[in-house]
Formats: sequence, structure tokens, C-alpha cells
Amino acid sequence: MAFWKKLLGSDDDQRVDYYDEGVTLLEDGKIHEALTSFRLALKAVPGDAVALQQIAICYTRIGMVDEAAKTYRHVLQKDPASSGAQYGLAFILLRSERPSDAIPLLESFLADAPRDDEAGAHIEHARWALAQLRDGQIVDSYEASASDSVTSTHEEDRDVG
Repeated sequence: MAFWKKLLGSDDDQRVDYYDEGVTLLEDGKIHEALTSFRLALKAVPGDAVALQQIAICYTRIGMVDEAAKTYRHVLQKDPASSGAQYGLAFILLRSERPSDAIPLLESFLADAPRDDEAGAHIEHARWALAQLRDGQIVDSYEASASDSVTSTHEEDRDVG
């Protein structure tokens, strides 16, 4: 691990690339270690939006969803057109109490989606989620709970006989 090489000293004088190390660790499923590397990368280049997005991904994977959302929002304040942050925050919002808040993020992501091969699955996923939201198949939980209470009241009225 590059951190230990730098801390303990190393024979090679090459710069430690914490970002690349974090990507490798994340791909290997070593999320906490990747998070540490991305934080070190961010310390080396403060405000780096790409490192911040990777930190948000790590937070999401370890269940720190509020921190992930906060980090994505921070990236979007710096770069409102950041497709990675739009996509990441949108899918956090889809699992929240107000999934409809994801609509503008999904629309922005799709309007200027990345054009590389890796993005294809994300683009299709975003299109599918946006269609589900627009068709009302994904509803805000407060709307769902309100309609559930109305439905249960009507069901009680029918059971009277």
C-alpha cells in the first residue's frame, strides 16, 4: 500500500498516487482502505472533484448514505455539470423519502451523459428510473403513506357488510 511505503520510506522516489491506489482497492472490494487512499489523494489535491466523487461512492457502499449525499452536493456546488455527482446523488435520492427530487438530476445527467463505453449501463439505468418516476411507479413515501391511509379507510368501509 502506497501509504505504508511513504510512511516507512521506500527505495523508489516515485510520487505516491493515492487516487490510483484507491481505485484499485475499491475494485478489490477493500472499501475502507480505498476511502483512506481517496482521503489522502484529496489532501494532496484539495477540492479535487473526482476524488470527492470516489469518497462519496465509498460512503455509499459502507452505508454512510447521508455523508455520500453531502459529498455529492459539495461536488455539484463546485461543478454543477458533474455527471458522476448528478448520477450518484440521484440514486441516493431515489431511495429516500422524496425520490421525485432525483428527477432534475437524472434529466441533467442524461442531457450531458458521458459518451464512453462504461457509461452505457448507467445511462440506461438513469433512463429507466426517470421513466419510472414520470409514470408514477416510484412515488414519494409521504405520498404513498397518504394514499395507503386513504385506501385502508375505504377498505374498512367495504367490510361493513
